[in-house]
Amino acid sequence: MNRINQTMARLRQEGRKALVPYMVAGDLSRETTLAVMHAVVEAGANLIELGVPFSDPAAEGPTIQRAHERALANKVTLREVLSYVKEFRERDQDTPIMLMGYANPVERMGYETFVAAAKEAGLDGVLTVDLPPEEAEEFNAVLRRAGMENIFLVAPTTTIERQKSIVALAGGFLYYVSLKGVTGAGHLDIASVREKMAELRSLTTLPVCVGFGIKDGATARAVAEVSDGAVVGSVLVARMAELAASGEQDPGVIAADVAQLIAEMRRALDA
Repeated sequence: MNRINQTMARLRQEGRKALVPYMVAGDLSRETTLAVMHAVVEAGANLIELGVPFSDPAAEGPTIQRAHERALANKVTLREVLSYVKEFRERDQDTPIMLMGYANPVERMGYETFVAAAKEAGLDGVLTVDLPPEEAEEFNAVLRRAGMENIFLVAPTTTIERQKSIVALAGGFLYYVSLKGVTGAGHLDIASVREKMAELRSLTTLPVCVGFGIKDGATARAVAEVSDGAVVGSVLVARMAELAASGEQDPGVIAADVAQLIAEMRRALDA
């Protein structure tokens, strides 16, 4: 069974919630990304979402857009990101890793070539922000043959009919976007999230994790009470940028600091 499915099934059996940190691969440096990946797992993260640097990350707010710019300045490519996954697997064979990115780099590489390289690196799933379900069947088939999952976004504005199209293709879990807008924006409306969760659960047994707007232990716990887990990104990326701006360059120091944020959320989820 795919590591994402194994992890989600185990957490559900234990009555616990998934904690999914996001970072942009190559933001600050390769060494920093890998140090943060290992540190957040030690702090209680269950799955890592690794952003693939892209020149026009349309779903992202200013904080994560700047991280993409920093990574691109470091000349981080899709193949380079897969090499991060491969290096991470030298120490950690258990933690699921999914890539979050955009269709263009994958399509330029070619579905078959990308999936073969991703499988060899040890990747478990892919979320392609701008590949709608109507255009995802070919990619989905290639991923499935390799035992990898295709993660889809569901937004507050997603209609029931479109949700049905998504759950027919999705694997691993669904990523519910809690806000109308980009990452890092707005405030959580838990009542709205709860309503959408009921809608989704009427259509699928897949776990549903909620992202966008999760900033601390309290917001992580609030979304986890009505879903299967929390995805946290902007607050981690912002903290990394703050540390770098202050002159901190040691990957271990940066990773330890970011891990404290994850540990706080883990305690809140398990309380």
